Amino acid sequence: MPAKVYTDKDADLKVFKNKTLAVLGFGSQGHAHALNLKESGCKVIIGLYEGSKSIAVAREKGFEVVPTAEAVRRADVIFVALPDTKQAAAYTKDIEPNLAKNKTLLFSHGFAIHFKTVVPPKNVDVILVAPKGPGHIVRRQYTEGKGVPSLIAIYQNASKQAKKVALAWAKGIGGTRAGVIETTFKEETETDLFGEQTVLCGGASALVQVGFEVLTEAGYSPEMAYFECLHELKLIVDLMNESGIAGMRFSISETAKWGDVSVGPKIIDASVKKRMKLALKNIQTGKFAREWVAEYKGGYKRYNALLKKGEQHPIEKTGARLRSLMPWMKKRAITGVQASY
Repeated sequence: MPAKVYTDKDADLKVFKNKTLAVLGFGSQGHAHALNLKESGCKVIIGLYEGSKSIAVAREKGFEVVPTAEAVRRADVIFVALPDTKQAAAYTKDIEPNLAKNKTLLFSHGFAIHFKTVVPPKNVDVILVAPKGPGHIVRRQYTEGKGVPSLIAIYQNASKQAKKVALAWAKGIGGTRAGVIETTFKEETETDLFGEQTVLCGGASALVQVGFEVLTEAGYSPEMAYFECLHELKLIVDLMNESGIAGMRFSISETAKWGDVSVGPKIIDASVKKRMKLALKNIQTGKFAREWVAEYKGGYKRYNALLKKGEQHPIEKTGARLRSLMPWMKKRAITGVQASY
């Protein structure tokens, strides 16, 4: 049975009347949620650590900015818009000591709650509102009178109002304009990690790099390898996005279709599916989460080394030169600096 889709009529912003909403962090999701909620008529304050580069940015956008602990004390709903690995320390230092009965902790990803790096008291609500798009898209769609489809989940419902709060938040950021589906913290977290690791990021980037290597090692020019294994990927993904895999196949040549259905399953074969299942098991058992937390605590040594190795792959040099020939394409330089929080 298809999941129920909640829309504007199912959510009420009056839930936030006389309430203060705190956004902890002002990065990708944090800034988008804060601005959208503010423009939806909600009272929003920003909580940031002393010395954060985002303080000036948030103030320039018209927000009152206070230390994280004060934001938690003053707010009724607290959005923890911090990186997964930094939530536990912020929770222990600033959030937990300032929680009170029936306050609401809100997350846009279930990692910290599901893997118990954050364990909230039973007398607070714990909810999730997760737009299925990056912060800049959440913001842009809202300003255009549209929205990004979103997920909600309820982990704790101490006040018996948790779902109403989740739907109101989703409405405030524009999610109910597009449609909201209810899930669980477990399902959102595990499927999100699986998608990132095996298909969207890990799978796609590894497939592109290996395809580039196979062609260049066979003597073909890196320019041709780049066009065929990376550049044109966007065209195919856009077609999939617009009309599904079958729709994409409708739009490509018969030769491409035959290569797709006859060769593709030999590349992404049963052995790949077996390793995907192992990746999912490592997520489900918490093995991946434990390793990621340990990597963070160890100073990101292997993480940084692997990122550096990826930046030095020959496809990057070829791509940078070819992209410079494409004036219509928005360019993004690697700065080594993550979104500020």
